[in-house]
Amino acid sequence: MTQNNRIAAHGALLTANLIFGLGVPITKLLLDNWVSPMAWMASRCVGAALIFWGISLFMPKEKVVTRDLFVIMVGGLIGFLVSQTFTAWAIDYSTPTYVSLIATLTPVMTMVCATLFIGERCSWKGFVGIAVGIVGAMLMVAMNWQGGTGKNNVLGIGFALLSLLTWAIYLIITRKVSARYSAVTQMKWIFLVSSVAILPFSWSDLTHSTLYSPAWQWSGVMEMAYIVVLATVVGFFAIPFASRYLKATTVSVYTNLQPIVTAIAAICLGQDHLTWDIPVALVLVLLSAYLVGRK
Repeated sequence: MTQNNRIAAHGALLTANLIFGLGVPITKLLLDNWVSPMAWMASRCVGAALIFWGISLFMPKEKVVTRDLFVIMVGGLIGFLVSQTFTAWAIDYSTPTYVSLIATLTPVMTMVCATLFIGERCSWKGFVGIAVGIVGAMLMVAMNWQGGTGKNNVLGIGFALLSLLTWAIYLIITRKVSARYSAVTQMKWIFLVSSVAILPFSWSDLTHSTLYSPAWQWSGVMEMAYIVVLATVVGFFAIPFASRYLKATTVSVYTNLQPIVTAIAAICLGQDHLTWDIPVALVLVLLSAYLVGRK
């Protein structure tokens, strides 16, 4: 591995996590002004499916075994369609800051599911990490039980936790299959089946969305393009590329930038206000992720 590869990998990680961090407040703008959560999800699925299938035309064909294709599709429906729909509802009801903080608990939720469903052993540090993460989540719920800047922060945080749960289940279901095929092959099938599944339920939302009416504006189009092209496609490619040249711990450290970027952007956009529980919860969930992810 050359020094140039390491520099490129760090640059890819920084770029991807900046993209993901900004993606949450941009999604909030879309949901407030242009589309419903279902229309947002359908737009993302169809847009990403077209892009990934287009990319696949210029890559070597990869045959997928029928059984593996079934796992990829079912896992994709759970891990992307269901999980990201919960995320959209979470952002709609809560604030970008709290949603991004909950998302940082992904390794914690994954460890819980792996321990419960497939019998993986959990170390004492893992148990401590889970406990710290629960305290962080409960602090956010307690502080927003009767208030907060979101429409219903407690309900939003609940949806965010459900999003984590379904994503963790996806990781467990596809952990063996995902190692056999390229990212493009997996993503083109995941987004195709997700598009087919969501369009019947979101068609009314799409046709009544401001973004797809005569009242559309370029600002809404650019915001949706950011979510589809950057937060879905570019970000997805950047993480696997960086993982080829850097340790998993390094990748996880960069991931911790996301809630910080989200919080700063949300506060600057007037979507959230800085309260004392936000930095405290940030410290707790990052400590939780660190304890769970540490070998």
